[in-house]
Amino acid sequence: MESNPRPYVHGCSEHESERLYYQASGLSHLLHCDTRYLPGERVLEAACGVGAQTVILAKNSPEAVFVSVDISPGSLALAEDRIRAEGITNVTFQQADVFHLPFMDGWFDHVFVCFLLEHLPDPVLALRELKRVLRPGGTITVIEGDHGSALLYPDSPYAGRIISSLVELQRQMGGNACIGRELWHLMNDAGFAGVRVTPKLVYADESRPDYTEGVKHIFIAMIEGVREEVLCRGLADTGTWEKGIRDLYRTTEQGGSFCYTFFKAIGEKERSGPD
Repeated sequence: MESNPRPYVHGCSEHESERLYYQASGLSHLLHCDTRYLPGERVLEAACGVGAQTVILAKNSPEAVFVSVDISPGSLALAEDRIRAEGITNVTFQQADVFHLPFMDGWFDHVFVCFLLEHLPDPVLALRELKRVLRPGGTITVIEGDHGSALLYPDSPYAGRIISSLVELQRQMGGNACIGRELWHLMNDAGFAGVRVTPKLVYADESRPDYTEGVKHIFIAMIEGVREEVLCRGLADTGTWEKGIRDLYRTTEQGGSFCYTFFKAIGEKERSGPD
């Protein structure tokens, strides 16, 4: 197990934790509506972070048994506090690195991964390790976003520039902010069978106020959270940044619109053959 967590591009502030909780609850129907596990099934949640997705998973499948792992002790402590506050009892937590999991081959019936691969330098290697601990015939569910899928009106070169600056920042930190479009080939490269990828589209305009609030508190808040790092690395200047943020907020106002695509992939471990 690695002693130091890999860098997380969005930081570990209390504000970021609350953004993650808001994101999970706001997108729960879109991302989790078809994810359910049977009583007694063992499910590994890889890189649970502060437990934002854990709460939803555990409530949706109250008789399944979840083991949620993360490399960060601080995040695990926050996740456990949140789970206990919700009165959830079917989750245990363990510190672990997704590249070196402390579990026997084939131990889990299912694996769930959400917003992890975008931060990893070698997502296929992580997927192969997750496949190792999955039983033959078991399933893996992977959810990722794709910042390159953001469409907005009014269009703005400044907003496009600051979105691109986050994509570049994540690339410099060893990740891939546009990984959603790559899930099919990544999971096939890792050896999963029957891979199915479904786009999960979010669209917001003034007729859908809950969605425009989501754009503000999820996507724009995420962009705002990397301001200092982007400016420090020279990926955008202050003037461009301020104009870009202004134009992003403009998409949530009268006459504006915003569209973004998440990708949800499901694959299986073959019942026979090598890992």
